[in-house]
Amino acid sequence: MTVVKICGLTREEHVETAVAAGVDFVGFVFAPSKRRISVEDAQRLSKKIPSHIKKVGVFVNATRDEIEQIAKDVPLDFIQYHGDEKNEWINSIGLPSIKAFSIHSKEDVEKAALYSVDYYLFDAPGTDYRGGSGHTFDWTLLEEAHISMDKVILAGGLHAENVSQAIELVKPFGVDVSSGVEKDGMKDHDLIKAFLTEAKGAKKQ
Repeated sequence: MTVVKICGLTREEHVETAVAAGVDFVGFVFAPSKRRISVEDAQRLSKKIPSHIKKVGVFVNATRDEIEQIAKDVPLDFIQYHGDEKNEWINSIGLPSIKAFSIHSKEDVEKAALYSVDYYLFDAPGTDYRGGSGHTFDWTLLEEAHISMDKVILAGGLHAENVSQAIELVKPFGVDVSSGVEKDGMKDHDLIKAFLTEAKGAKKQ
């Protein structure tokens, strides 16, 4: 069954809805974003998340000290690197890692093969911020990826109406959603539940 990550959660009631609906990974954004959360709020929300659900911190070109301190304080299970971080630097930190790549072309997919991380997140190019644009990219670009789909998290423009198709085509380890479960810029209980239902029900043909 496909793993589901919901990113950009900032409110207790939305965390509770996601947990009840079967979310696997919860993403807290510590980078510039309209979904940015404070360390204190992330700590408070993390107490509502059972231990089997992984807590992911999203960072963009943060310092080593910032990453290590927040990972300890929240605490976090994974670090998602959404900036220009190099493979050697990520590995030197040594925390479980997800590296995000904005996909414009086949060359962007090929860059991922230069990294040795736990998971690769392929996202549509951002607009005002890195990621979270609500746009999809050409999923067929991943057909030639020299990376096992068992380590790929698909993101970018996913919502309840297209996530099944995405899973059946790409066959990723997981899918990641943020704006696709929002209404008027705010996470929505019904959209969270619908997305999880569709994603968990999709078959990897």
